This record gives sequence, C-alpha cells and structure tokens, in this order.
Amino acid sequence: MPRRITWLSNVMAASVTGLEEDVAKSIEVVETPPAWMCLACRGAKLLCGKPRCPIIVKAQALAKQAPALASDEIQGSSPPGVFVGRLGYPKVSIGPMVPPMFGDTTVLDTPEEWLGKPIDQIVDYRYSLIRGSSKASVEDAKEPGRLLSSLQELAMAARPVDTELKLTKSPRRILTLSEDTQPYGPSGPLGSFKIDNPSVDRRVQTAYYDRDLDAAGAVGELYRKGVLVTRIQKAFSLGMFGIGPKRKIVPTRWSITAVDSSLSLELVDKIKRYPTVDEYRVYSFGVYDNQYVAILLPEPWRFEWIEAWFPNTTWNQFTKTPYMIGDYEEYFGRTKYARVGGCYYSTRLAVTEALERERRQAAAVVLRETYPGFIMPLGVWNVRESIRELMRRPYERHDTFRGAMESALSKMKISRAKWARESVIISRELTQTKISAY
Repeated sequence: MPRRITWLSNVMAASVTGLEEDVAKSIEVVETPPAWMCLACRGAKLLCGKPRCPIIVKAQALAKQAPALASDEIQGSSPPGVFVGRLGYPKVSIGPMVPPMFGDTTVLDTPEEWLGKPIDQIVDYRYSLIRGSSKASVEDAKEPGRLLSSLQELAMAARPVDTELKLTKSPRRILTLSEDTQPYGPSGPLGSFKIDNPSVDRRVQTAYYDRDLDAAGAVGELYRKGVLVTRIQKAFSLGMFGIGPKRKIVPTRWSITAVDSSLSLELVDKIKRYPTVDEYRVYSFGVYDNQYVAILLPEPWRFEWIEAWFPNTTWNQFTKTPYMIGDYEEYFGRTKYARVGGCYYSTRLAVTEALERERRQAAAVVLRETYPGFIMPLGVWNVRESIRELMRRPYERHDTFRGAMESALSKMKISRAKWARESVIISRELTQTKISAY
C-alpha cells in the first residue's frame, strides 16, 4: 500500500511566502515506497537521480492555487471535467473538476492539446482543477440520480461550462504518481455544485439517449464522428453509453483503457481487409526524454509494444540496467490483459489509426526507451499522443527487415542483442526463414 506522509521541505517552503507557504507545508504526498529516499532527500540531494524533484514540481503548482485552496467554494468554468475513482469499487467517488477561473479552460482537460508543452505547464493545468468528490454505486448509471445526471450533463457539454462548486471542507492536497492517469489536483467532499445551461455536443447527446445501442457501438460511432478520444472516455466513465439496464459507472483509469482497446480492435478488423505496406518502414520520435521507434513490416497484422525504463526513472529506481517489459499479439489478437498496462492499448490505437488512414495493414513493433530526464509519469495520454505524432512523421524505407532493424535500433541506446531477446517479432525475423525465400 502507498504511504501517506506530510512534506515539510525547507527548500520548497523557502520559495513561497504567506498563504502559499502554509499550503506548501501542508501538502500530503501519496508515494510508492521507498518513502525513506524522499524523506532523506527533501528535494535537495536529488537521490532519485532525476534532474528535478517531481514532488516539488507538483507542490509548486499547487502552491500557485493557494487562494482557491483556502476556500471551500470554487467558481469557474469547468473544461468540462469529471472524474470517477476506483477505490472501494463498486462504491466509487464521482465528481466534477472546476478551476478557480472563468473563460476558455478547454485545454486544462484536453490531453490531445498537451504534447510538447512543458511538463510544468501540464502539471499546472491539472492542479488548477479542483475535484468535488461524492460516493456512488456503479449501478447508479441505470437510473441516474440528481448528482450523476448533472455530471452527465456536464460531460455532454461542447465547451466550458460556468460552474459553482461547494465542498464540505477545504480541498485536500493529495499528490499521486501514476502512469495510468494524468496528474489530478486537490479534492474535497462534495457539498453541492451548480452548472449553467451547457451548450450540448449533439453527437454525445444522441449516443446517451440511445439506450438500445451497446457501449462499444456508441464508442465507435462517436469516434467516427470526430469526437476526441478523451471526451469519449469521460462520458464512458459516467455510464452514459450502453443498453439501458446494463449501464454502469466505470472508474476513469479503466475507462481510458476500455475505450483505447475497443477503438483499436475495431480498427484492427478494418485494416485486415487492406493490402500490406510495400516496404519495411522505420519511424522515430523523441519527447520528454523518451525515445520512440516503430518498425512496420510488409506482412499481415501483428503487433508488439516494448518499454525500457532506464535506471533512476520512476519505475526503475534500484537496478543498474534498463528494465524492459512488453506484450505481443498475433493476427487473431490476445485473450489476456497486457501486463504492460494501458500504454499497450493506446499505442495499438495510434498505430491502427495510421494504417487505416493509408488503407493498409502491416506487422508493427513499437519500442520506447525512457531516460532519467522524464521526471514523472504523465499518464497514458502521453504515450497515445506521442505514438500518433510518431506515425505522422516521415519514415525511412528499407528493402529488408535487417536493414530496417539496424536503422531503428541505431536511434536507441539499448543494444540490438537485448532488444532481440525481448522482442518476439525481432527475434523471429532474425532467426526464422520464410517460405518466400525459397
């Protein structure tokens, strides 16, 4: 279980004054062990190996919101933003996310617009959103009560909605490090909230009122109509889609993967009807001290995603060599949840989107190296948008797999031998002779 500690950093406290200092000193940090490292370091010694302390980056973003955090009443324009927790399932926390500001706040909860922006700015976006939290049963989606109905109305909004949020006490300053969801800001027990009449996205509204359309069908229909994936995920999490009696609230973390998986499976079925690409291709892209490469092979659909976390990165604190983990699927897919988590499905979605645009299919192996400069997890959206950008970039053409592989791996730091040991596709291509060779 994570340990909760109170962060009393002299370094951070020296950088803020007055009310901001009180906020900074009272921030609760939820961290994966070993907490002793952070306590011994307090952001000054950088014992974790990162160039900057991720906890202080988050804490400073929270401190900027000091005036709002001093009050249990928040008024502002929700992006729109909603959240569903997973702890206590099937009783979960639900609520709106509201910043203490009015105007066009869309970017605060639209990850599709974040790639390439400074990490500090992304954290500022997230920690400006204050969450009101109330308990609900996942079964409530069958017959939504007043609170859930209001949240669903908020999730249907086409643009930011002026909102008044009242908490029963001042928001708690909780910080979490997660690869599965983007950073989330302060939260407090929800007393009440009011929204102005929103301008409704008719596409989402139509899917919501169609209680004979299953959830997968609704997700696919909205995607084809151009609704952003993250907007679909929000509505999905509030149980807004599916056959009426079967609708359920879904924790935000699970809804992200569910939507990515459903959409990518639909695209896989489509691209299998197309001819294969004509050559071996190599794509590359780097952002946030992550390096990505993809190799497409002129063969029927197969897919592989492998991550390599270097020492002193979030998930590899105590070894002296990169930690590698990946998953693979054959032409007919997989039956078990990928051990590497949500990034597998977000990557599969981005790759199949690119192939669908070309009306082609291919076997694909996508590799990621994460270096110590990546100071904190940003969420699955970071991988999805990075791979989307990767697949939009110009690619190298090669006549052979070996040539493509050598080019791709020359852009990475880990040796070819290690990648070959870890990768099903690479090892097979290097060791198996195809019948077409005779």
